[in-house]
Amino acid sequence: MRVADTADLWYKNAVVYCLDVGTYLDSDGDGTGDFHGLCQRIDYLAEIGVTCIWLMPFYPSPNRDNGYDVKDHYGVGEPYGDHGDVVELIRLAHDRGIRVIVDLIINHTSDQHPWFRKARASTDNPYRDYYVWRSDPPPDTSDQTMFPDAEDGIWYYDEKTGEYYLHHFFHHQPDLNTANPQVRDEIAKVMGFWLQLGVDGFRVDAVPFAINQATLTGKDAHAFEEPHDYLRSLRAFLQRRSSTSRSAIMLGEVNLPHEEQATFFGGREGDQLTMQFDFYTNQKLFLALARQEAAPLAEALRSRPEELSPDVQYANFLRNHDELTLDLLPEEERREVFDAFGPEEGMRLYGRGLRRRLPPMLDGDPRRIAMAYSLLFSLPGTPVLLYGEELGMGENLDVEGRGAVRTPMQWSRDKNGGFSTARPSRLPRPMVEGPYGPEHVNAAAARRDEESLLNHITRLAKRYRESPEIGWGATTIIDVPEPSVLAHAVTWEIRSLVLLHNLAPEPVVVPVELPDEAEGTVLVDLLREGSLRLDASRRVQVELDGYGYRWLRVKRENDHRLV
Repeated sequence: MRVADTADLWYKNAVVYCLDVGTYLDSDGDGTGDFHGLCQRIDYLAEIGVTCIWLMPFYPSPNRDNGYDVKDHYGVGEPYGDHGDVVELIRLAHDRGIRVIVDLIINHTSDQHPWFRKARASTDNPYRDYYVWRSDPPPDTSDQTMFPDAEDGIWYYDEKTGEYYLHHFFHHQPDLNTANPQVRDEIAKVMGFWLQLGVDGFRVDAVPFAINQATLTGKDAHAFEEPHDYLRSLRAFLQRRSSTSRSAIMLGEVNLPHEEQATFFGGREGDQLTMQFDFYTNQKLFLALARQEAAPLAEALRSRPEELSPDVQYANFLRNHDELTLDLLPEEERREVFDAFGPEEGMRLYGRGLRRRLPPMLDGDPRRIAMAYSLLFSLPGTPVLLYGEELGMGENLDVEGRGAVRTPMQWSRDKNGGFSTARPSRLPRPMVEGPYGPEHVNAAAARRDEESLLNHITRLAKRYRESPEIGWGATTIIDVPEPSVLAHAVTWEIRSLVLLHNLAPEPVVVPVELPDEAEGTVLVDLLREGSLRLDASRRVQVELDGYGYRWLRVKRENDHRLV
């Protein structure tokens, strides 16, 4: 692999950091975070090791769904700043080697979007076909809505025109008809606009819903010949318009089993989504944590499709800005995770997920939390962090719904955690209180504590960036006799790394066999002093503390990297 190739495929060894501008840092005291505040924290992100910022929606919006109800795809919400501030952020980030991607919402708009307002003007106006309508009463679709606690179906009656419009999410978010070529052209124009301003790609929201043909009405004259052709066209447009060596990306939200995710990559061609969040592995990971057994996670990694383009990539995460969805797990396994990490009804959401952050789920055990993030950075693929994860922030269960994990960033012990000088009532959401509040968990204190989670994640990000085999290499699950231990090796070209994680609190000694390596081969520990050497049977005994972890580099004569 040439150096130029690895530079173009930068996302395969990136550290992605998701943040909401409105809850990150308020620079002017109005109670809402803004781009000027975010610009003041670029060096903080660079110090952690972040190489890609994912900006959640900052577009003008009624904010009934955290900005995903967009009413202007080209604008910047007034509290956050203006286009000049966005350009300044991109410039500052690029100056520090950090790329910037933004949310692209192609499945729906706000009901206040000009397209939908025009679509409601009559049943025969040019914008009517931007959305999906039906005149006859719909059947019971309560089992198809994404928000069963809030919506009783996916069709909503529009009194103005006497017809029903489709909405898989909230009723104030009508679904776009992406089978309409005019809608597809509009979305391409939106992509072109933000690419021209310098963004490095898009996190594409709710991808399967955007190409779903099952709910299109019979009168629709513009059905896809093949729905995935739309993703191919978006990818082709992205590559034509990308100004950085065709290296802009589409990171897709596709909550499906692995065999179905392969289709959204484009299989061997790799001509659709550049990256996808691995929801299946994420859910099996939490089942493994609940059981303190590695088997569910090992099974998930083994089930990743092999027939994929080498240019595509999985994105790994522990928590994100939504609920921890568990809908890919059978009901019995889901109950296990609920019982372990969300025993109270108020911790659960929509019957399928947990509205909690990781540290409280793990009872604040620093050993277990540190192991979990070591596991995140060691999984084959690209790690994604949600803002505040690096500090060990908790949730505020007094906040409704998903907002429990979307509280303001905790910078210091000062008023409102250093996020804003405004009155607390003016903040986007209340601050976390109690043992995870800013008086106990904040960036200022964590930076000065060598043993803090912040410094732990910073070290992990550095070792991950120095170990391209994690993002680029082939993965082998190593069989070990201890059920609590996940052992896997990643190999890329002449480089190999052996990674072990103990999911249980009891210390263990694990025999690891590497039959393809020579006797005497040295395994150098990347996270602490020391090394191990393979014996005549190509084995080594690895000691792991309770919730312990080891990153062992296979040191070969022709490997000139520093260790």
